[in-house]
Amino acid sequence: RQPLSPCVAGERLCSTEEATAGSGTYTRHGFIFSSLAGCLERKNEDNELPVVSVVRDSESQLLPNVGAVVTCKVCSINSRFAKVHILYVGSTPLKSTFRGTIRKEDIRATEKDKVEVYKSFRPSDIVLAKVISLGDAQSNYLLSTAENELGVVVARSEAGVQMVPISWCEMQCPRTHTKEFRKVARVQPQFLQT
Repeated sequence: RQPLSPCVAGERLCSTEEATAGSGTYTRHGFIFSSLAGCLERKNEDNELPVVSVVRDSESQLLPNVGAVVTCKVCSINSRFAKVHILYVGSTPLKSTFRGTIRKEDIRATEKDKVEVYKSFRPSDIVLAKVISLGDAQSNYLLSTAENELGVVVARSEAGVQMVPISWCEMQCPRTHTKEFRKVARVQPQFLQT
């Protein structure tokens, strides 16, 4: 390991011929850039190119990587996508919030053309999603809920009560018995947090 040197978000670190992009970085036009402010870290793996990563402060900030299951909160929705804030990677809380987007076509695995965002998510829903891409310079992660285990895990009804899932596409308010459409997650026990 080489000593860590500080870098800022958007800083050009090196060319993609010199190293491989690790967490906290993105590639554009043959160069690797930092996607966050932190310390530059180079790790040499056997004979391969070194991996360049950017880590936050001493207790290296966990970053959502492609394939990671994240817990996020829906901030806003429109007809094409839902904007979310990523709160946890696996069961580890994040120190800073990352923004994510769940596009309409990434909500469900089947009948993608029939998906309607407002029938899948509402603002303030808590959603389990998988990171499918590290997004662009605006550091918006692209997320997917197109697996049975992914989707809404906690939602409040208009009466402000936590709703109960009654099918893969509906939740019901225990107080008013009103049903609302959601892309409901079939939650696996390891993701249930008390």
